[in-house]
Amino acid sequence: MKSFRKYLWFNTSGRRDYINITREVSACLKESKIQEGLCLVNAMHITASVYINDDESGLIQDYDDWLEKLAPHAPVDQYRHNRTMEDNGDAHLKRQIMGREVVVAVTEGELDMGPWEQIFYGEFDGRRKKRVLVKIIGE
Repeated sequence: MKSFRKYLWFNTSGRRDYINITREVSACLKESKIQEGLCLVNAMHITASVYINDDESGLIQDYDDWLEKLAPHAPVDQYRHNRTMEDNGDAHLKRQIMGREVVVAVTEGELDMGPWEQIFYGEFDGRRKKRVLVKIIGE
C-alpha cells in the first residue's frame, strides 16, 4: 500500500469564507499516482471545516446565514470561551456543525463522488494562515 500526504494552505481576508478545493484535492490525487484507495481531507484547525456539498452560490450563502443564526459572532461576550481573550467562540461551534474532515473513495485514479458533490474548505475565523491535510492511501 502507498501513502501520500500534502498540505493545502489558506489565508482568507475575511472572518468567514467557503472555498471549493476539489481541484486542489484532485491534483493531489494525480500527484500521488494512487489508483484505488481512500482520500482523507482534514481541516487542521479547530475553527475551520472540510465538507462536501453542491457548489451553488445560493446554497453557500444559505449555509453562511444559517450558521450565523445558530452561532452568531456578536455579541462576543455570549461565549464563555471568549473569556480567554479570544473572540472566536462562534467559530468553534460552526466547525462542529460543519465537520472536521471528509473521506472520499478513489476509483481508477479519480475521486469517486456524486455528480454535484464538491469538496469545500469552510473558514470561520480567518485572516491568518491555516492548513488542510490531504492524506491518500491505496495502490
